[in-house]
Formats: sequence, structure tokens, C-alpha cells
Amino acid sequence: MSPHVTRRDLLLGAAAFGVPAILAGCSNPATRTTAPTSTAAAGRGVVTIGSNASDEIPKKSLDEVTKAFTSHDVKINTVDHNTFQENINRYLRGTPDDVFTWFAGYRMQFFAAQGLATDISDVWTEIGGDYTDAFKAASTGADGKQYFVPFTYYPWAVFYRKSLWQEKGYTPPATLDDLVALAKKMKADGLVPIAFADKDGWPAMGTFDILNMRINGYDFHINLMAGQEAWTDPKVKQVFDTWRGLMDYHQPAALGRTWQEAGQSLAQKKTGMYLLGMFVAQQFPEADRGDIDFFTFPEVNPQFGTDSIDAPIDGYMISSKAKNVEGAKQLLKHLGQASSQNIATKLDPGTLAASSKADTSGYSDLQKRGAELVSQAKHIAQFLDRDTRPDFASTVMIPSLQRFVGKPNDIDGLLKDIEKQKVNIFTS
Repeated sequence: MSPHVTRRDLLLGAAAFGVPAILAGCSNPATRTTAPTSTAAAGRGVVTIGSNASDEIPKKSLDEVTKAFTSHDVKINTVDHNTFQENINRYLRGTPDDVFTWFAGYRMQFFAAQGLATDISDVWTEIGGDYTDAFKAASTGADGKQYFVPFTYYPWAVFYRKSLWQEKGYTPPATLDDLVALAKKMKADGLVPIAFADKDGWPAMGTFDILNMRINGYDFHINLMAGQEAWTDPKVKQVFDTWRGLMDYHQPAALGRTWQEAGQSLAQKKTGMYLLGMFVAQQFPEADRGDIDFFTFPEVNPQFGTDSIDAPIDGYMISSKAKNVEGAKQLLKHLGQASSQNIATKLDPGTLAASSKADTSGYSDLQKRGAELVSQAKHIAQFLDRDTRPDFASTVMIPSLQRFVGKPNDIDGLLKDIEKQKVNIFTS
């Protein structure tokens, strides 16, 4: 089966890791242990979760969701989100927790194929009726078995504050030329047009993704991520040339700024718009979240229009070295329930529930619009660092995109270096 989810109905049904010794010195893990509700529960032992939910709102969300899990004691080991992603391979080969937070699609399949994840097809026999076929496909390994339980998802789009746009008379652009004209107007109005940050290495991937899908189409983008297209192809150069043309409108000094700081600049009306996941809402005071709106990135090539978006799916897996496999499977069944996901989407305004049985009646206007955007997309990508090999994403693409952001004029040299490293990694 394809390692990528390509069907339009991917999300129609919904309108890291722990603290091994190798990481102890570079993070401050927050551990929360729920109290067992009975002697019998305590007797079944502890289920540990390795979590990348290090930001305040996602961290609180997981804490609340696991409090409702009463059949076992739960211990959550939380480390910084970026440290999690950069060390996941070493972690899973070392002494991992029973359950760990991870991503759907290619990255899930990669670790399943390495024998680093536990087959949870039996869990899916119980929860499968709550998910669309496409969500199941996103949770299935190349061997046809399931290794992942989807929990929440979120679309990437261009976010802005409605009140600021109404005040200035701005309207969402339909084409790239319209976007540039809007950015020029914002600049003349004393605003930084496009909030931007890449200190953490991954946010710039979203800009690359959307430009590549808008210019070259979804299929080319996914094949490039799979190592089947050359980075020296003129099509890829066009992506970087287009991006370079937008740099004058980006927030400067991006390599020294976190996505949270860029999100706060949007909330403070210092910047006009921000291409990011819907989780940007976490950086807005609760009283201002009703003022958030978005548009999908505009058309660049009429051949592809705006038919593709990034809408990553987050969820949970069981490591192959889990000490409490039965308890871990019980926890995944709990996390797969609509009631659990309802708790999460209520606490976290930047997420949507993966279960088709989730209660969406309490969704904010932003969440309803996000679900609608995803349901209308023809193609759903999982995000660059989830649609390609993890080693290629972390060792090649993070430094390469940061190199481009810092010095965007040597595109030819950059692409030759990426292609050389890609060949070494994908043929090893």
C-alpha cells in the first residue's frame, strides 16, 4: 500500500517520547502519575506514556484525557517537542515507554517496518467503527497491520485577525499576485506582512510544502518526499525562487524566533498573517480566539489551484519494547474513544477530533471552518517531516531550509547538496 494518504475523504468523518538516560541532561521532563482507582487497577501495573506535548495547552489536554482512564495507573513522561522528534529513533531502540506520541502516515510506517512498534490490529477491531477508512489507511503499515491510533488533526492555512483586517480593509487573496499586493499594502501600513519563525527547524517546512504543492502538484511533492524525484529538478528550483520572492515580506531574523513568538506577534497585531497549523490559536488569549480567521494559501499554478493542503494527524503508538502491552492497548482504546477526543478539542482550540463519532457541536467557529477546509481538499499531505524518512527530514531538510532562510541566494548550490545527501540516505 502507498505510505501516503491521498484520498479526499481522509477527514470527512470529522466535519518524544519518554525520558531515557540519553536525554536526561538536555530536557526537564514533567512527570504526572494518575492514582489507581482500586487495588485491582494497581495490581495490573503502570502504563507509561512518552509525550512530546510540552506546550502548556497540549500538555494539560493529555493530562485531563488520561485522568479519565481508570483501569491502570498512568505515568506521563514529557520532554521538549523538538528534542522528541530529533531523538525518536535512538529512543525507540533504547528503553522506550509503553505508549508514545507520534504521527500518522509515512513516519508511522517507517518505524513499524523497522520492528520498533507493536501491531495493534486487535485494538482496531474494537475502535475501527469510529473511524473512516482513510483514517485507518493512515494508521496502517506496509504489511497491512495497524500500528497507530489517530487522536487529533489540524489543517495548515494562513491565519489572521479579523478585526485588524476589517479595520484595514484587507481581503483574502485568491492568487500569488494578490498575496504579494496585499503584503505590499500591509508593509505600507506599517505592519510586518507575514509572521515567520524557524528557530525550531520545522516551521519552514510548511512553507516549502504548500509552495511545492501549489506550483508542482501533490503527486510531485509526495514523490519528492519519497526520494523518487531529484531536488535539482527545475521544478524544485522554481519553488525556492518563488519563496525567495516572498522573503521581503517575511518577519526578519526568523532563525532566532520560535513559532510561539511569531504566533504572539500575530495576536498582538504586529504582523498581518501567518502560515501555520491551526494550533497557532494556542498563542491567543482565550478572549481573542473568536477573532482568528484564515484562508487557504492562494493559487500559484492554475493547473493545481488550491486542491492540496497539509493536515497532519497526531496520535499514539505502542513501542515494541513495551513492558505493559496489555495495559498499553487498553489505554489506546481509551484514547481512540470520541469522549476522550472531545476533552482534547475542548481544551485545545487548535485541534479537531479524529473520531467520526466525536461531538463537534461544541466546536468554535475556527474549528468548524478548519474541519470544512480539510473536508473540501482533494489531497491531504501529512507535512514534510512526516511524509519522508525521519533521518532525511532531521539531518538534511532542517539544516537545509534554515540555510535557505538565512542566505536565500545560493539556491543551485543548496539543491545540489540536498540531492547528494538524499541519494546517500535513500539508497543506504
